[in-house]
Amino acid sequence: MASATQILRDEHETILEMIASLEAVVRRIEAGASVEAETLGGFAKFFVLYADRSHHGKEEDLLFPLMERKGVPRHGGPLGCMLNEHDEGRAFIQAMKQNAPGCANGDTAGRRAWVAAARGYAHLLRNHIWKENEILFQIAERLLTEAEQAELAKEFDKVQCEKLDGETQSKLRQFKLKMEKEYAAAAPR
Repeated sequence: MASATQILRDEHETILEMIASLEAVVRRIEAGASVEAETLGGFAKFFVLYADRSHHGKEEDLLFPLMERKGVPRHGGPLGCMLNEHDEGRAFIQAMKQNAPGCANGDTAGRRAWVAAARGYAHLLRNHIWKENEILFQIAERLLTEAEQAELAKEFDKVQCEKLDGETQSKLRQFKLKMEKEYAAAAPR
């Protein structure tokens, strides 16, 4: 079984793959192409359910409190920084959701707002993931015993099932594959 921090790193790869698709859509919109509201809304839904509810849920509900109990301060340290960035990400996702209809309908202001939110989210997440992988998770790996990592990994499985039922997980995988096929193949990472 993978360690808890490896599970989170693997999820980061999935998120980065979707970020690549998101950036490809941004470039397409900036080039003047139209994108369906269903696609734009699908990105927001993926990031709300997979990146935020499930992935950030594991961090916020399980990993971060354990690290805090092990002496990593919540305020003024890496945990507080990560939590603030989770909130920033939620604001970008909300802006994408709000501006998706206007963007899809060709409204200039809606297109600009959606693109700005998507670009902001992509930039934030790329940096955020680097910080977690290269700093926070390395701290966790030094602090947590093998048994604690294993127990945390089991708890992650429970959270995944509670926050995303099997049908939702399947739909998110299908959407991700569709976006990769349609957009990310030509996208640089």
